[in-house]
Amino acid sequence: MSKGTEDANGTLSKESIIEALRPPEAVPSPPPDGGYGWVILLAYVGVNAFTWGVVASYGVYLAYYLANNVYSGASDIDFAFIGGLNFSSAMLVAPVVTIFARRCGTQIPMITGAILISAGFISASFAHEIWQLFLTQGVLVGFGVGFVAIPSIATVPQWFDKKRSLANGIGSAGSGIGGLIFSFGTQAMIDSISLAWSLRITGIIVGVMNLIAALMIRNRNKAIKPPQRGFDTKLLRRYDVLLLLAWGFISMLGYTTLLFSLSDFARSIGLSASQASSITAFLNLGTAIGRPLIGVVSDRYGRLETAGIITLVCGVTCFAIWLPAGSYGVTIFFAIVVGAILGVFWMTAAPICVEVAGLAELPSTLSLTWMSVVLPTTFSEVITLKLRRPGSGHVYLYPQIFAGLAYLVASGCMYELRRVNKRKKRQECCP
Repeated sequence: MSKGTEDANGTLSKESIIEALRPPEAVPSPPPDGGYGWVILLAYVGVNAFTWGVVASYGVYLAYYLANNVYSGASDIDFAFIGGLNFSSAMLVAPVVTIFARRCGTQIPMITGAILISAGFISASFAHEIWQLFLTQGVLVGFGVGFVAIPSIATVPQWFDKKRSLANGIGSAGSGIGGLIFSFGTQAMIDSISLAWSLRITGIIVGVMNLIAALMIRNRNKAIKPPQRGFDTKLLRRYDVLLLLAWGFISMLGYTTLLFSLSDFARSIGLSASQASSITAFLNLGTAIGRPLIGVVSDRYGRLETAGIITLVCGVTCFAIWLPAGSYGVTIFFAIVVGAILGVFWMTAAPICVEVAGLAELPSTLSLTWMSVVLPTTFSEVITLKLRRPGSGHVYLYPQIFAGLAYLVASGCMYELRRVNKRKKRQECCP
């Protein structure tokens, strides 16, 4: 025993006794890479299917709104805003939801969100003015998606380590499955029943399924003890975090354009309404197939490397396939290919946040990441419709260039982040 632990008489001091009796700090247990984690993953698939998957099928609604005078006085730009509001409203409430989840746990915010998203679709079915559609199918649905999806995103990385990107890819594929189902289902319901009942049935289904998913979800916050700050501004002082946010911001400009515009693009080249809706469905089919594969590749070859390459490929694909596309077959081919890779941000955001900022800072870093995509998801489709050239032989020429350039620039941000991250790791290994 060191001399510093004894007093002048050679007896143990009060401070040393207290220190000796203090229990050692608990070391967080590592992610189990399975076990109940597979149940969490199943619930996460459901969450993505009945939140982002439903939102991804808005292209069917958009094409219908643009082709029919449903709301008098409404412009094309008005309808573009609704799809953007689904995403931006969800991202805007991320800090609030993060704080809510810290105080009440994961399930209560998710149950709240299930009620909101259901109420949004059902109330939209009774809308008669465009501003009512903004508040219901736009903002209310978006808030519901945020309250359901944001708490669930941070749970999957807590249960997986070596299989983290694979698990995230499988979970993210749920949005493609949901988008595929609702793209075909929405058009069929509109044609056979009505627009109003299409919205009501959608609201009932997503409400019930998200409630079930919420009851299955469990987090490991007691073991990990994440700070769960709603908005940690200290992270904004880091160059690597800023690069991550820039990659998300810029890539979302291209993502939103592709997600919502392909149905209307199909109509612009002379395809029918059913063919146009099937293009959105094939896009989501590609998403369901591609995301798990990207998860496997990410775990094997590196998350930053995979994200950078796929972002680059997505930009090249816009120029190589979408730009010359003029037939149903080529458009289907493009929709499947780009569907598999266009959502690389959603597939890799959580694992990359862990790699950049650490597991304990995941909720805070994700909140910043979600906030960074509010503006592009809100205004990208508005910009896209403004860039169209109605009456010309190539209506979507400028939107195609816009989407391709967005992905190319975003890939540059990711490659710089990879360089910075590798240098940081070298410094940690050899200080």
